[in-house]
Amino acid sequence: MKRHFTNPKVAEFLRFAAVGVVGLFADMAALTLALEVFHLDPYSGRVFSYLVAATTTWALNRRFTFTGADRAPAFMQWLKFLGANAIGGLVNYGVYAAVITFTFTGADYPQLGVAAGSLAGLAFNFTANKIWVFK
Repeated sequence: MKRHFTNPKVAEFLRFAAVGVVGLFADMAALTLALEVFHLDPYSGRVFSYLVAATTTWALNRRFTFTGADRAPAFMQWLKFLGANAIGGLVNYGVYAAVITFTFTGADYPQLGVAAGSLAGLAFNFTANKIWVFK
């Protein structure tokens, strides 16, 4: 028997989480690009990859997750999105930095730090986006 998520809040959160998974892959790909092509260090490379992922998730959330939200001008909404996600982004970056600095595997596989950081910021970012960016 199929289960359907009929609660709109649950469905919205699941869409947000799915967009987050896409953002996670964009983040990991951008980090790999930053490290291997641009030869950035893992810390500045992570700033680059975070901005790529944040832009990706903003566009997808605008289109698929918060479809009934106020349609503010795109650039202003993107700036608001970055601001709302700044605290979650700091948590995300802090967990990433801790993983690559203090674990043996994190230094060799910084994408593990990206994944851990993304999970750490999920709940805060959903709430901030729901209340402030896509109200």
